[in-house]
Amino acid sequence: MTDKFRKLDDDFYASPQIGPADVVDAKAMGIACIVNNRPDGEDPLAPQGAMIEAAARAMHIDYVAIPITRAGFSSEQIAAFSDIIGQSAGPVLGYCRAGTRSTMLWALARASAGCPVDEVKERAAHAGHDLTAIEPLLDTLSGSNR
Repeated sequence: MTDKFRKLDDDFYASPQIGPADVVDAKAMGIACIVNNRPDGEDPLAPQGAMIEAAARAMHIDYVAIPITRAGFSSEQIAAFSDIIGQSAGPVLGYCRAGTRSTMLWALARASAGCPVDEVKERAAHAGHDLTAIEPLLDTLSGSNR
């Protein structure tokens, strides 16, 4: 198993940019779906979505792109991600440049599902990601006012 994939809960792992070899590792870990949170062209030298999608499909892993840009997170992206987690036949792996956007999208989806914000923040911190930048949105989505 690779330490590149950071477990946030039983249903989700976040990762920095992956390549085709990482898809093989994902399959070995039982990943059922890969979610690409990186817009194509963000780094022209990085593997682009089509390459990762082809590798995933070859390994019989579902693939979905929900690119997160500088514009931030939309309610549609959060809902789409929540649906993927809820409908996946197994764990989901999200990736972006550093894993931060994938972690934040997971956190927003968890908060909107009612997961306590402190628990979400703790899991993200354990995986090496700081959610301070989206904390007000987490609170809003969770319905808490701290």
